[in-house]
Amino acid sequence: MSAYRSRRSFLGHAAAGFSTVAFARIAQAQITTEPPPRPAQIEHAVTEPVAVEVNARQIQSFEPRDRSRVRFGALQYRSGLVLTSPYRGFGGLSGIRLDAKGERFLAVSDQGGWFTGSIRYDGSKMVGLDGVEAAPMLDAEGRPITEKRLWYDTESLARDGNVVYVGLERVNQIMRFDFAKGGTRARGEVIPTPPAIRKLPYNKGLEAMVVVPKDMKGQPLAGTLIAFSERGLDADGNLVAFLIGGPSPGQFSVRRTDKFDISDATLLPSGELLILERKFSWFTGINIRIRSLQLKSIAPNALVDGPALFAADLGHEVDNMEGIDAHVTAEGETVLTLVSDDNFSLLQRTLLLQFTLVE
Repeated sequence: MSAYRSRRSFLGHAAAGFSTVAFARIAQAQITTEPPPRPAQIEHAVTEPVAVEVNARQIQSFEPRDRSRVRFGALQYRSGLVLTSPYRGFGGLSGIRLDAKGERFLAVSDQGGWFTGSIRYDGSKMVGLDGVEAAPMLDAEGRPITEKRLWYDTESLARDGNVVYVGLERVNQIMRFDFAKGGTRARGEVIPTPPAIRKLPYNKGLEAMVVVPKDMKGQPLAGTLIAFSERGLDADGNLVAFLIGGPSPGQFSVRRTDKFDISDATLLPSGELLILERKFSWFTGINIRIRSLQLKSIAPNALVDGPALFAADLGHEVDNMEGIDAHVTAEGETVLTLVSDDNFSLLQRTLLLQFTLVE
């Protein structure tokens, strides 16, 4: 992923008139295709999970300019955390999956590692993380996948019970892990994928995945793994995606608008598929958006589109938002959880945000 500047850093440069040096540094961050030095390498030299201390600071307001505002499009802000840790391998969070209660989580770092733990709540607000552990992602031989060249850019995460899928962007491969066999110590195997996946851009490839449950009633794609590219484009400039396994494997496209790219996706019980998108502009910095697609509209060769439910920019508490998941509370509220990838940069933050879907 390109390293995006944090909200405060970007606004600081703007206030200074965007000096030539500032522009050069931001431009370099946008065009870099090689990864930054990997701070997680030392920790990942071992294959056992390790306990990780994670500190959390609450984000009281999503929009600092108007602290009383809680409604943003179809979402209502619930709470947010800024996460920090003395553990050098903490960060780069590119995907997250929660349990049905929204408490236990599985997250993937784009440095080829797992993070697990629990979100601690005070009522409906997040206040911290408990029991966090880090572990390297293992290959079929039980060795960290990062020992292979380019096998580290783990950007997408999907879960179907104990079966977990991880997409590796630079090599455009998908690995399957059976968590019934040791949890994060499970060994991964590469699964067969359509040849077109190998042709995705080197640094804009597999970025989001969801599994349509086999028992999802009324859905013709039940049992299908859906994989989205970040910015793999078809002949018409739309974003390509793939249906893997299931009754109707094939390729389809998501209409690309306003130069947004896909960073993650989550499937609601209603059959609504939410895609998290982002873009970078010289004038507005980071922009994020959540769009709604109808699962029933997806089929081989289809072009799917849907309305935006939510949009935010550097005037809000956002960073390089890369992960999204959803759960339904005991009260029947649909809660969306978003996480950011700090690119292991001191200029960026690891954010955990939650919203209620109200429309």
